[in-house]
Amino acid sequence: MEQLKHDWLTEGLIDYEYKKYILLAYLKDVKERFNQSELYPFMADLVFHYRNLVKVKESKKMMYEHFPESLSKADFDKLQLTYKKIINDDEVMEQIEEILKFALPKMKEALEEGKELFEFVEENIVMEPVGVSPIYEDEGYLLINQDSSIDVAVYRYQLTFFEHAEEKFRSMATTFVKNELKKINRTYENLKLELVKQFAELPNPATYLVETKLKFPLEHTVLPVAKRMLVKKICTN
Repeated sequence: MEQLKHDWLTEGLIDYEYKKYILLAYLKDVKERFNQSELYPFMADLVFHYRNLVKVKESKKMMYEHFPESLSKADFDKLQLTYKKIINDDEVMEQIEEILKFALPKMKEALEEGKELFEFVEENIVMEPVGVSPIYEDEGYLLINQDSSIDVAVYRYQLTFFEHAEEKFRSMATTFVKNELKKINRTYENLKLELVKQFAELPNPATYLVETKLKFPLEHTVLPVAKRMLVKKICTN
């Protein structure tokens, strides 16, 4: 899927019909991904663009500081010059207004579809600790089993903390460890003990089991949803 550029609204020809074509092609791809039950990174990308457009609309003018601080210096300088030109061009500003009127409802509609898919996946996920949970849960393992199959995907997770402006955020990084097979005489507790023996740096790891009632794309859907659920669970414990 071809991603929508961060400066798609102002890059190149600022024409309503042209931007409409670009946006509809992008949203068509996003919705096709949702139809395949694939959530990420497509949902996060859509949220990114929707929030940017909302900021532009609320500001009533194209000010570069409303865009992400993660842009490179070259992109930042380019946006600054572009926006200054746009602000002083009434005709271009009219085109921007028309594009915003069309784009925001379309993006919101796609976001609703993504939200419904996320909630459906979340409703079909059961998460529970394996064995006794330690006090320190910021690092450990995530075991994922789908649709009662014999396959178990093992991930190592680490919860990180960072601040942005006056807000504090938690994010979770995961690393794939290995695939395992579930057997009658091999419980999840046994698997946890095997991980302890294999990776001695985590002698008493927090370990969570994620089971899905249905089968979804692992990397694009189950893992991202499970990570959000686990962050919420750990932060409320």
